[in-house]
Amino acid sequence: MTRGQVLRRRVRAQQLDRAPGTAAGPHDVAVLSLGVQDTGPDGSLWALVVRGVEATADRWPDDLALAWTLRGAPHAYRRQDLPAVQRAVRPCSDADAAKRIMNAATPLRSAGITPVDALEHVARTMRDVVTDPLDKGSLSTRMTAELPEPYLRWCAPCGATHMYEMPFRLAALHAGLELEPGTSPPVVGRSPGFPSAQIGVVARAEDDDDGPFDLVRLVLHLLGPLTPRQVAAFLDAPVKDVTARWPDDVVPVAIEDVGTADLLEEDVPALETTDRGSPPVVRLVGPYDLYLQARDRDLLVPDAGRHKALWPVLGRPGAVLVDGEVAGTWRPRASGRRLALELDEWVPWDATTRRAVAAEHERLAAFRGADPA
Repeated sequence: MTRGQVLRRRVRAQQLDRAPGTAAGPHDVAVLSLGVQDTGPDGSLWALVVRGVEATADRWPDDLALAWTLRGAPHAYRRQDLPAVQRAVRPCSDADAAKRIMNAATPLRSAGITPVDALEHVARTMRDVVTDPLDKGSLSTRMTAELPEPYLRWCAPCGATHMYEMPFRLAALHAGLELEPGTSPPVVGRSPGFPSAQIGVVARAEDDDDGPFDLVRLVLHLLGPLTPRQVAAFLDAPVKDVTARWPDDVVPVAIEDVGTADLLEEDVPALETTDRGSPPVVRLVGPYDLYLQARDRDLLVPDAGRHKALWPVLGRPGAVLVDGEVAGTWRPRASGRRLALELDEWVPWDATTRRAVAAEHERLAAFRGADPA
């Protein structure tokens, strides 16, 4: 297959080809099963809008919930799915948990505490502490008072001792807690109706079946074809654990000028029937949109010289997608009620593309409650 076929299949799998306003509601978006990262002003809600949802930046849908999950980042999910998501994001092993909590693993292991046990202890403690919503700073102070030394560190920037960051974030959902949308610093509170039997449970049973929320299968469906190493990088998990969970029903796909990777067998027909759109699908996706999160960056953007422009360490731009290809970048420039865009064209845009970008600019401005400038 060609790069173009792979990228156009991803556009369809992620429903970026939907016309504006054609989704049945905020819940009617496939990527919510994996989680929609909510980073920056054009975060999860804008990601839903470019997938056909009618929404505005100032109103969070009641049927969505926000939680710290993959890579410790806030992600949006269907509220009804939150217990299933909590089961799906449980680490597969101690090595998996250690990789996720990063530099917190070493002092915990030195104290004879396994990373999984540590996450369970933090989750149960956090559940006891959060009886009413607390902002992140207040919760951190309370947790620091409750936890012994191996869970704590000296933070030079803050000039204080507090919990390691990743156990703090990753334990919250296991404690049955969610984030209050639109709060900065984040406010953490109990998730209504979260099953009490799941609270504080981080260890996996050998026969655990995540069903439709199997993270490996979801990543392969929404971002495939991929290799186990690329899926592991996305999930921030050990390659060994991802390989052990690799589906049996995958097909190797040779991608022209790129290499070979695996795709779920059920997705092969969609790959084989991807044709160029007429007119092509043009979208302004946000800096942390799932489409840009795949770890096969050389496939998405073959010109390595462009990688730093699209994925800088700080201050990422959004991407202008044209038929699945990144054709440039965009940055919002707001002034009062007026919203302009700073555009960087990587290739010359034709008149059709320019009109489509202008239409997306208007959609973004309406989403933010502003006028396009």
